[in-house]
Amino acid sequence: MSQFRIPLIGALSVLVSAAAAWAQLSTAQLSGRITDQSGAVLPGVTVTVTQTDTGLARTVVTNENGTYVLPNLPTGPYRLEAMLQGFRTYSQTGIVLQVAATPEINVALAIGSLEETVAVEAAAPLVDVLSAGISDVVDNERILELPLQGRQVTDLIVLAGAAVQAGNPSARTFPGGVTISVAGGLPIGVGYVLDGASHNSPQSNVNLPMPFPDALQEFRVATSGLTAQNGMHAAASVNAITKSGTNTFHGNAFEFLRDRRLNATSPFAAIGPDGTRQDDGLRRHQFGGTIGGPMARDRLFFFGGYQGTVLRFRPADQIAWVPTPAMLAGDFTMFASAACNGGTQVILRAPFVGNRVDPSQFSPAALNLAKRLPSTTDPCGQITYQTGDDSNEGQAIGRIDFQWSADHAVFGRYMNVFIKKTPPYQGEGDNVLKAIPLPGSVPGLDNMAHMLTLGDTMIFGPTVVNAIRVAYNDTTLRRYNTPYFDPADLGIKMYPYLRGQMPINVTGAFNFPAGATKATYLNASYNVVDDLTLVRGRHQFGIGGNVRYWRGHVQSSSRAAGTWIVDGSATGLGLADLLLGRVTSVEHGAQQDLPVHSWYLGLYAQDTWRATNRLTFNLGARWEPYFGTSVDNTAVYIFDLERFRRGVKSNVFVNAPAGLMYPGDAGFPPGQTGL
Repeated sequence: MSQFRIPLIGALSVLVSAAAAWAQLSTAQLSGRITDQSGAVLPGVTVTVTQTDTGLARTVVTNENGTYVLPNLPTGPYRLEAMLQGFRTYSQTGIVLQVAATPEINVALAIGSLEETVAVEAAAPLVDVLSAGISDVVDNERILELPLQGRQVTDLIVLAGAAVQAGNPSARTFPGGVTISVAGGLPIGVGYVLDGASHNSPQSNVNLPMPFPDALQEFRVATSGLTAQNGMHAAASVNAITKSGTNTFHGNAFEFLRDRRLNATSPFAAIGPDGTRQDDGLRRHQFGGTIGGPMARDRLFFFGGYQGTVLRFRPADQIAWVPTPAMLAGDFTMFASAACNGGTQVILRAPFVGNRVDPSQFSPAALNLAKRLPSTTDPCGQITYQTGDDSNEGQAIGRIDFQWSADHAVFGRYMNVFIKKTPPYQGEGDNVLKAIPLPGSVPGLDNMAHMLTLGDTMIFGPTVVNAIRVAYNDTTLRRYNTPYFDPADLGIKMYPYLRGQMPINVTGAFNFPAGATKATYLNASYNVVDDLTLVRGRHQFGIGGNVRYWRGHVQSSSRAAGTWIVDGSATGLGLADLLLGRVTSVEHGAQQDLPVHSWYLGLYAQDTWRATNRLTFNLGARWEPYFGTSVDNTAVYIFDLERFRRGVKSNVFVNAPAGLMYPGDAGFPPGQTGL
């Protein structure tokens, strides 16, 4: 059997456009052409751009074609100056560079002395004519001013156009992750970049938590025609940058409050002791602030912020159906009536007659389960109860920027996110149905995320710039519930690998979901990105690479006590099937223990060749070998049909079915990936 060890993925694109296309992931680029008023090119013009907030200055000299390029510029407001002996100095303010933007500013110098200055003071929007892709920027003003449910900035991605929400992430995803499809691409095909480094969850391929709105400067959503510098995710890229300090102190404080007294009462809520429907008990405080400024003027800057969220929620409109005294006596007449089934009469299937069942046929385990459920006086078995969904969340972020010299800048950014939630079910004596989480929620959480990025940008002369980013992202997601019951507690002869939980879904009654069981998801990723830009005549070259290592560990117990489904297929009613012990299906297995690791490598080369003043060729190639995911506890296997037909079994796991090969078996590829 031949083995395909390392498949290679390469991309080569040749684009023809009216101007150059260049990708600056977390920075921007400014370029243009300097001429005199007759249109003749002017080589040797000194072009200086100064970031007005921090005093950062970069200088280049136009080449023999009169063009200049300033790559890897930090975002923000700039002033541009162009000077040449025999011509008036040109000065333009109001230039605002946005993340991943590549605007072009052409200048025509007028004859005169250097002491004379032609000043242009206008904040006209810059037109980006260099990028081949389609993109849009959501700036800080829109981030802060547009209404956001829960202040999740990722909700604003859909404002970029061609982006739609594509469902909800799984329970394995760290809260804050979103599944968004851009331009018809896969929801997991969006690459997220924060401050120049990868910001995707390696397990779910969605984004890691993003900074809260007051700490995020802006982000750009780009798709279609992405350069070779963008890799790993083909649908789109979201490039975001955090705020930085400036030469002036800035800060803010905020608080957002939602209270039960401002909400309408649910028409399905339970009736309280005072005879009125109970409210949802909502009290949600979201508070925090930011501050930034200089530590050493024009050299060292800081920025920091914190957002806390305290939620207390007591919805009283949760509805389930439990066995009534009549049902426990074998009489399903009322429960099967049209009044209890949306106007449709249900007839229990044969051999049952008259919607009655001999109670002696009831399952002892089912009766044991029924005793643990709350009682009801409703003839249809409906019970309306109050549960809880309390949580405490916090996000802290800090950033330091240091202008080491005119040709060397470094920064560091750290972000910490925690989410803690206590299960509403308090244990024996409490309503066991409170162990069922609210839709889209989980019972208990103890989550923590650490995200660190370091950056270094060095300028080697006016035509060479190198930018390196090093990132470490670590997330811990611990999901748990208060123990309620398991098969052994009910008298079922099934070994529960984990006590105190039993996912069971009874159609038309209640559902203890598998997503509410105990689980731990640990993920740590290390990322190094390097980009080198060289300008040589009419060519602008870019070469670089992206290396990422991921280590993950999943411990899940969704099937440890069985996943039970009772769908009413035997009698026509889920609760009748339950009491009779007619289980539709059970999936049972040991707790999942899956430690894994993987490597990613992406290398690229680009050339922007300005053949003429009206024709530019953009060429790029990217190489991404696929290394696969290594399973570190030999829990990976390969199925071989020929070995199955011949009845050949594994020598490593002798009780495994025929046809399965594991690491250590003859014919299994080297390593732990199965590739």
